[in-house]
Amino acid sequence: MKFSLKKKVFLVVVLVAAMLTAASILVSYRIYAETMVEHYQQLAMNLARTAARVVDVEDVQTLTDRVMQGYRAQCEGSSAPDFDSFSEEDWENYYSAFDGVSDSPEYAELFKTLNMLKNENDVLWMYICYMDAETGKAVYIIDAAEPGEANLSGYCDPIVEGNSALMQQGIYDFPAYTTNYEEYGWLCSASAAITDEDGQVIANAYVDISMNDVMRDRQHFLVHLGKIVLVVAVALVILLAVAVNRGIISPINRLAKATDQFISEKQEGADSSAISKLSIRTGDEIENLCYSIKHMEQEINDYIVNLTNVTAERERIGAELDVAKNIQSSMLPCIFPPFPQWQEFDIFATMSPAKEVGGDFYDFFLVDDDHLALVIADVSGKGVPAAMFMVIAKTLLKNSAQTGLSPKVVLEKVNNQLCENNDAEMFVTVWLGILEISTGRMVCANAGHEFPILRRADGRFELFKDRHGFVLAGMQDAKYREYEIILGDGDTLFVYTDGVTEATDLHNQLYGTNRLLEALNQCGAENCADLLRGVRADIDRFVGQAPQFDDITMLAIHLRDSKGEHMQKIHLKPDLESLERATAFFEEILEQNNAPTRIISQINVVVDEIFSNIVHYSGSTSVTLGCEVMERRILLRFSDNGRPYDPTKKPDPDVTLPLEEREVGGMGIFMVKKIMDRVCYDYADGFNVLTMEKNW
Repeated sequence: MKFSLKKKVFLVVVLVAAMLTAASILVSYRIYAETMVEHYQQLAMNLARTAARVVDVEDVQTLTDRVMQGYRAQCEGSSAPDFDSFSEEDWENYYSAFDGVSDSPEYAELFKTLNMLKNENDVLWMYICYMDAETGKAVYIIDAAEPGEANLSGYCDPIVEGNSALMQQGIYDFPAYTTNYEEYGWLCSASAAITDEDGQVIANAYVDISMNDVMRDRQHFLVHLGKIVLVVAVALVILLAVAVNRGIISPINRLAKATDQFISEKQEGADSSAISKLSIRTGDEIENLCYSIKHMEQEINDYIVNLTNVTAERERIGAELDVAKNIQSSMLPCIFPPFPQWQEFDIFATMSPAKEVGGDFYDFFLVDDDHLALVIADVSGKGVPAAMFMVIAKTLLKNSAQTGLSPKVVLEKVNNQLCENNDAEMFVTVWLGILEISTGRMVCANAGHEFPILRRADGRFELFKDRHGFVLAGMQDAKYREYEIILGDGDTLFVYTDGVTEATDLHNQLYGTNRLLEALNQCGAENCADLLRGVRADIDRFVGQAPQFDDITMLAIHLRDSKGEHMQKIHLKPDLESLERATAFFEEILEQNNAPTRIISQINVVVDEIFSNIVHYSGSTSVTLGCEVMERRILLRFSDNGRPYDPTKKPDPDVTLPLEEREVGGMGIFMVKKIMDRVCYDYADGFNVLTMEKNW
């Protein structure tokens, strides 16, 4: 159901008037009420202080001592009497301890003073209490009320919690407060300390003033104030409604009627429109709106003229982008399996651009018969500029890598080439790895790209945190580092662009690295194509209906179990419990290849020495052993991620010296050098690689 603007404005005016009326009434009432309460609290405090000063201190001291003597005689240690359980006989016994107090001349003099002060100031109650901190009670010393209404000497009430806290701070002048009792109604109470000449507190003078009349007057004030404000508000609402109707509603209705006729007039081909004939002279924003609508009509007419041309141009550009998309897709390897003659590995990759064309790309190609290059990259920006830069970067990377250069040199060379004439200041992140297929040794370099993810055959997918270099095309003559990954049978390497981890859902939450690792591990597919499809399905489930803001590119390679002659490898934990497995690994290979018993024994000594040194001194978390047996020759390789150490540089001990004169250590490495025909060491990007050869 629709409401006219006139009704809405009227309702808004009425609502605002009602809110202002209520607010003014509430504020006025609150100010009045707070003022009256503050007045009575100040009055009660002043009367309490007056009572504390006019009473005879010696009489108060004498009377207090007598009452408290009787009170303490009724207490059990620090516990006050339990009045709730008192019978009539208990009350008589209790008050018998205070016989004669009310008959004393001190009591009579104090009662006369307090009663006179009470009656002259229209006070409901005025009394003196002793604040007994030990039992937590306020003990009545004297009450100036009429007989039958007064609390007798010795009666006690619990000390108010706030007053008890003040007493602990040494404060006995208690601020005034208001209460509402069912029996007495509204009371304003205050207390002032009665002190002797030395300033010691003897007791407290209390004053209770009735505020029932004040509360009734406050309600009458509220009613009269409401009537006055309501009459004024109604008058203002009527005047405002009339003014709004004449100055706003009527001109807007005329504008609405003219704009309603705009489409029909265009369809009929009218030379002039109701909008152009409209004349509003209000001298305010309504008149400005009328002028703006007239101007908008002219702009719409011009827009309609140009719209057809723009639409045709957009269709042409869209067709060209489709062609560009097809060209870009055809530049990436898209036939799988790409190398059916190679059974040693399985490889698969996908790229989904955020726009028609994108800046992400992947590539893989054979450098020679035993080396496979893998590339994944992300160009800054999106769309056509990123796609053009991507074509250049991909071509340069492939051309350089196929010349046989190492990944480090390839990145350095391509970086300098891309920096030339890079006026657009674009850049590209690149991960490049060159796999030696026969051994599983992969040399890699990273130019500001995401960390690769590695799964060993018997493990889970985990981040491989390599060292990043600077992005390509970011700085001339930038240097890059290489590192080595040893891939064994059953191992899987997964690389990707940041579009994977930075995919967002409708709540702008990132997909993130942890979700990616979880998706990879849950998929569990050995087939790379199924692995990437599983990850993409998980990303799509997370993203839902949210738009894709970045290109999503992934590449995976899996090393299959091979039967050909090449280096066999095993991955072990660097602990002494794995030493037996390490020895058995080499023994089994040597026995299968009919190696002499003498050679097997010597190799066992070498394995024991090298593996023990890795366990005790390297500080590594993983170690890879490799063994390749050729004709009357064996090749051993130990690779660990521990502290850099080159055993080949260890000086040989002088075995001609007596045993007691030789330096401690070094004999194990010396034996290894003597047993093996060749020992060489290399350290590359965090890995110690010790390679040894033995002929027989």
